[in-house]
Amino acid sequence: MKLKNWLEIWTKQIKHNIKQRSFNSYRDIINNHICPQLGEYELEQLSPKILQQFVFYLQENGNNKTHGPLSPNSVILIVTILKQAIKDANLYEITSKNYTNLVKLPSVDYGHVSAFEKWEQQKIEKYCLENKKNYVGIIICLYTGLRIGELLALTWKDIDFENNIMCISKSAYQTKVNGKIKIIVDTPKTKTSNRIIPISKQLAAILKKNKKNSTSKFVISTKNSTMVGTRSYQKTFEYMLKKLNIAKKNFHSLRHTFATRALEFGIDVKTVSEILGHKDAMITLKRYTHSLMSHKRTMMNKFGKLLNCNMQF
Repeated sequence: MKLKNWLEIWTKQIKHNIKQRSFNSYRDIINNHICPQLGEYELEQLSPKILQQFVFYLQENGNNKTHGPLSPNSVILIVTILKQAIKDANLYEITSKNYTNLVKLPSVDYGHVSAFEKWEQQKIEKYCLENKKNYVGIIICLYTGLRIGELLALTWKDIDFENNIMCISKSAYQTKVNGKIKIIVDTPKTKTSNRIIPISKQLAAILKKNKKNSTSKFVISTKNSTMVGTRSYQKTFEYMLKKLNIAKKNFHSLRHTFATRALEFGIDVKTVSEILGHKDAMITLKRYTHSLMSHKRTMMNKFGKLLNCNMQF
């Protein structure tokens, strides 16, 4: 059986076991990257050499728009999907061969973390607190590290004001279903994304005030008290940055800003990792180590003052 034929069968099998957004992503990756390069091969023909050459191609020319290289993370994702598909083909005895574990992949690229500077954060907070109620969502992200989907799915029932905790058990996202854009509420990104976050007294006080004036079950809502779409809220965020004359960053930068400030403040990596919902504290450490360099330098200079340069030997 040709790989392209098996992938068509395989995607139909997994459709009901993964989130709609993931299914759309899998389908696009298969159609745009895997099938054009490997689709015509018989499953039995997929040797270690052919698979490794596919990885090299992705690293050098895999970007369909620029015909340049794909990022290491994109290459890893594409090969991960291919691995799972061939593993299942092997499991169902459609092929007797599976060499995907022999393929050498690029290292994970944690990339540059884009966080707001302290003065930028102060401007953002001032604007949000002085304007419409929905801007409080930006404050929430700055002080809890929520993802945009987690924020927009958040209901008042998820916040326990007696104990000042926030329960994250769902996430919203927009995706195409039968050709139409829909908002879907699903479980969070990963198992560890299901979490309980303590909130400060200051944030709790702001939220209590907002709740009194709310007619919706959602913390962030439309004028009709319904859920706000992710794209709509991203535009709200972009509008605010433009109005404040702050360089454009994506919404996820709020999450990076929370993590950066928390670590600068001295909150331990394990705690920050659990609040963010990372499955491993090492992910947090690797992702934010570069963004903390200026803070480390400041701390080391303070520590260096213990050295008495005028000491006589």
